[in-house]
Amino acid sequence: MAPQPSSSFIAIALLLAVASASATDQTQASALEFSYAGSHGPANWGSLHLKFSACTSGETQSPVNIIKKKAVKNKNLTPLTRAYKLANATLVNNGVNIGLRYEGNPGVLIVDHQNYTLKEMHWHSPSEHQIDGIRYAAELHLVHKKDSGSVAVVSILYELGDADPFINKIKGKLDALAKEVCAGNEEARIPVGVLDNKLLRKNTRKYYRYVGSFTSPPCTENVIWNILGKTPQKSIMAGFPRLKSEES
Repeated sequence: MAPQPSSSFIAIALLLAVASASATDQTQASALEFSYAGSHGPANWGSLHLKFSACTSGETQSPVNIIKKKAVKNKNLTPLTRAYKLANATLVNNGVNIGLRYEGNPGVLIVDHQNYTLKEMHWHSPSEHQIDGIRYAAELHLVHKKDSGSVAVVSILYELGDADPFINKIKGKLDALAKEVCAGNEEARIPVGVLDNKLLRKNTRKYYRYVGSFTSPPCTENVIWNILGKTPQKSIMAGFPRLKSEES
């Protein structure tokens, strides 16, 4: 029997659909600098604005399709360590995606013995990265930044499964965000309060690392990507629909 969608999953799925509709509405093109479809879609990102030029001319653009047999094992890589803690967060619908933004210091990702502070997270459905040509039901990006401005992202690919405990914690806030209506380039924001980010830790010794870019404009490069090799079997992504706005 196919897994049934959880209520928390449905809330995020609907929100992503709303955000996608806003991003592709050409009547808002002046407010939204890019979208995932139409004349402002990925194929044209590089020509929309000079600061987006890397989307076309960049040499290490993300996302990528990871081919396992071509991956090179690096014995110098240490287990991926994420030390998260309690922190205040706000749910945001910016018209392009749904995410959580943090205040203060919600914890760090340790990359090559250097600390990158968790700044925000957001979801994509279907996944942007692929492994051996497989596109997963959804993908979560945990974005971290050093004081110097360097960025490292942890990517978690989701298969169909049961509700994720972290998302269950914010289901009521997701429902409230779905009811928010904003005009023009306004963002919809719902304060979440203090979140226990330890539920996101899920440390793993197996992951893929490469240096790429942001997956949306301005497509800035030199982003350190860490793609977790173990896909969660229990997640919010049960029955996650494929949103046309995020298909390339």
